[in-house]
Amino acid sequence: MKILTELGDTQNLSLALGYFDGVHLGHRKVIESAVLHAKNNNNKSAVITFLQHPCCYLYGVKPKYILPKEKRLEYIQSLGIDYVYLLDFNSIKDLTGEDYIENILIKNFHPTSISTGFNHFFGAKKTGNPELLKKYSKIYGYKYYEVPPEKFNNEIISSTLIRNLIQDGNIENANLMLGHEFTVSGIVKEGNKLGRTIGFKTANISYPPDLIEIPYGCYSTETCLDGKTYKSITNFGVKPTVNNCKVPLAETHILDFDQDIYGAKIDVNFKFLIRKEIKFASLDELKTQIALDIEKINR
Repeated sequence: MKILTELGDTQNLSLALGYFDGVHLGHRKVIESAVLHAKNNNNKSAVITFLQHPCCYLYGVKPKYILPKEKRLEYIQSLGIDYVYLLDFNSIKDLTGEDYIENILIKNFHPTSISTGFNHFFGAKKTGNPELLKKYSKIYGYKYYEVPPEKFNNEIISSTLIRNLIQDGNIENANLMLGHEFTVSGIVKEGNKLGRTIGFKTANISYPPDLIEIPYGCYSTETCLDGKTYKSITNFGVKPTVNNCKVPLAETHILDFDQDIYGAKIDVNFKFLIRKEIKFASLDELKTQIALDIEKINR
C-alpha cells in the first residue's frame, strides 16, 4: 500500500471516502466495497482521507481518536487497499460539494467507482452527500456505492458510539463494533520498579494524549511484542495506593514473562474491564487483589 500526501493524476481508481477513525465494521464495508470493485474491474483502489480530523478545522476542536494514525493505516492496509491519500483538509475545506467532486475527485483520480457510508457528507456547509454523488455518477460515468449501516444490538455502529462505549469502560462491546481490539501503543519506560518488589513486574507506557481515554481501572489485556502476543493485565490510572501520579500511566503485567524490555515498543490490546481503580490500605492488599485479577483472566 502506498501512502501519499499530495494529489496526483492517478487514473481509474476505485475510491473509498471517509476519515475512518477506528476502521470499525461499518468503515470496513465501505473500504471493502472499493476493493471489490477494483478487483472485479482490474483497477486499483484508494482511500481518500485526511491527516487530521475535519473537526479540527471546522469547529476548532481536536477530537480524541479511537486509533492513532499508524494503527488506522495498518487496518486499512489489511483490507487490501492499494493507495491511501492523506490530504490536508484545511486546503479544501472551503470547496463546495460540487467543486470537491469535480476538481478533486474527478480531476485527480478519474474514478471508476466511489464508495461512501450512507451518512457521508463533504464540502463546505455539508453541500456534498450521497445524493450528489449519485447525480454526478451519471455525468462522469463512475459507479457509486452507498454502503448501508452496520448494526450491533440494533444500534447503528458509529465512531461516536464506540467512543462513548470506550469512555464508559465497555471495552467488550466497543471491540465487537470495531472488529478488532482497542489498542494502546507506546515505548516501555522505567518506573519506580515497585511492581517487582511485590512480585508483579510491569511494563509502563505513557497513555497517548490524543487517544480516547478509558476509565481508571484494571483491564484484561494482551500485549504484543516483537511479533508475539502474551496474556496480560493492565492498570490504567494514577496509582492512588502508592503515590498518586499526576499523569495517568498504563502499567502492564505480562504473565509468564520476565524480560527487561525498556525502550521496546509494545501494543496493549484491551479486552475487558476487570475492576475500577481503587486505593488500597496497604501494598499487601494490592498484591492480593492483583493475584485475584489474574485469576479472573485465567478462568
